[in-house]
Order: sequence, then C-alpha cells, then structure tokens
Amino acid sequence: MWARTESVRAGLRRAWQRKPQLAAAVLFAAALTAAIVLWTRPQPREAFHGLPHVYSYLQADSSGQVKLHMMSALPADIILRSAGSPLRPIAAFGINGGFFYGSDLLSVAVVNDRPVNGVQGAYGSGWFNAKYPRGTLVWDGASGMLSVQVVSSGDDLDVTDRGHYWAQGGISMNLQREGLWRAAAAAEHLPYADEQRMRSGLVYNADGKLWLIVTPTRCTAEAFRTAILETVPGGGREGIFLDGDGSSQMNAEEALLTGDSRPVVQMIALAGAEQP
Repeated sequence: MWARTESVRAGLRRAWQRKPQLAAAVLFAAALTAAIVLWTRPQPREAFHGLPHVYSYLQADSSGQVKLHMMSALPADIILRSAGSPLRPIAAFGINGGFFYGSDLLSVAVVNDRPVNGVQGAYGSGWFNAKYPRGTLVWDGASGMLSVQVVSSGDDLDVTDRGHYWAQGGISMNLQREGLWRAAAAAEHLPYADEQRMRSGLVYNADGKLWLIVTPTRCTAEAFRTAILETVPGGGREGIFLDGDGSSQMNAEEALLTGDSRPVVQMIALAGAEQP
C-alpha cells in the first residue's frame, strides 16, 4: 500500500514538473495558429483589386483641426446601391449613404425612378425622405446639371428625363447661404448637430465634380461644414450632410475608414462596384 502511494506521489510530482513545458507548448501552438490565420486571411484592400480607379483622393485639415478624407468623381460614375453590411467587406469604392433605421432607408436614394432598397412607394425603400422634406442632391443626367432640392419623395424631384438621373437624400448644407443654413438644418431635423460626432457629406462644385467626404474627427455639424468650405476645391459649392457618427465610412485605396463598423443600409459607390 505504501509503495503504491509513493508511486502515485512520484507520478504527480513528474506531472507537476512537466506543467510549465506543457503550458509553453500550448501557448506556442496557439501563437502559431494565430499567425497562420492572420497571414492567410484576405486583407480588406484585396477586395478593391481590379476596380477602376475613377476618383481622385484628397486629404486636408481645416483650421479647426477637422481632418477630411475626400474622393472626387464625376456624377456619371456614381452608383447608388444597397449595402446591408459595413462597407469594409464590400468590393466597391465609395462612402456611406443616407439615414436609416434597422433595414429601412429613411433618405431618398433613387436611380432612374427606382429606389435602391425596395420598390417605388414602399416605406424604407429609398423613395422617401421620411417625415420631413430634406435636402436631396440630384444629378440630372440629361442636362448634366447638379442641384440640391428639398423634397419629401421621388415624386417631387425636378429632372429632365426620369430615365436618366440619380438622387441622394440627406440634409441641406446651404454652402452658398451662410445666414440660412442653421435654420434650414433645424427645419430638416439634422440629427445631433451640436454634438461631437464623425460626419459625412456629398458636395459638388461649379466644375461639375462631386466630392464624397468623410471625417473620422468628432466634430459639430458647423465645424464639419466650415472644414468643407475651407478645403473642398472649386467655386459654387453646394451639398448635403449624409448619415454620420458610426455610419461615417469610406472605402478608398488611400484610406479605409470604418466608423464603428456598423452595417449601413445604403452606399454611394463608384463605377465598377460589385452589385448587391
């Protein structure tokens, strides 16, 4: 009995002595596995390989230390599309679109009379600016004109050819009307205007170029608007605020901005984008 007890004790001592080596082996195996996973995992920018680079990229800091990441493109190269996920895994250059709740799109997002998230006239489809008339950036493809129109739905859009346009809803910036923009933004119910939030916007200039803009800097709507006035090139600028905070996301070769990685319902993409 005594001999058997001593044998058991000796076995336990040997196991205890081997414990550090076993732990080290387990840790090494875990580290090796993690390294292999990281090495073989597709990198986010791999999704962009082969996409046409139809934009110019600009990064600028305002006097108020708001950092803007901007993609400049032609209106004809814009593709409004549904997303249903964070932008990061989507094989498309571009930024987040309009406001949403759950899976419902609460901002106009229409291409040739077709809303991007459902059927014409359906709630959450992108046919309506929910609750309030709001600033909507419109490209009239037939005339080549860009404008911001305050509308409630796709029915209200003033375009030359219903088969050749797109319209993206948001909140009016009124970049040409310094004394009006605050009252207009309040009337259009710009969310969290005075809070420090990440923000995004869509702006055009007199040369007919569009600027897709995202800032990861937490700032007020006024500071974001001021930064745009200071840094976006060209005269005759006008634009809209888009959804912001964690929805402020950008897919660019030069900058991958993920906000808080939340799924967004809609994306403003560029030519060559993977269709949903």
